[in-house]
Amino acid sequence: MKGKSIAASVLAIALIGAGSAKGSLAAAQDGDHVSQTQVKQMARDAHSPEQYKALARYYDIQQKNYLKQAADEKQEWERRSQITTSLYAKYPKPADSARNLYEYYVVKASEAGALSTKYGKLAEPAGSASQQM
Repeated sequence: MKGKSIAASVLAIALIGAGSAKGSLAAAQDGDHVSQTQVKQMARDAHSPEQYKALARYYDIQQKNYLKQAADEKQEWERRSQITTSLYAKYPKPADSARNLYEYYVVKASEAGALSTKYGKLAEPAGSASQQM
């Protein structure tokens, strides 16, 4: 009797885990916000082309968001660079902060682009990758 209840508990936990993984995958496909923990879990559990495509789409969206933020920060950096009053004689200048944010977003966009490419290649069927070479 005790063995059956343990087996039922393990089965229930396994089904819950599978359901949450599918929920994370569905959230990534819909473009909803997914936590870093969920993305790492999805990357660890990904084995099918659909899962790799979902990860590639997620990182593609991330790259676009980072590029948009970088463009906004570049405009702010240029705006702040034109201000030359004594209030801004301190270091770091507001222009430096905007430049640092711009550079950060460019690096994050590059990382997201590399991951999107990686998962996009993993999503391709094995036969098509050898045909391209």
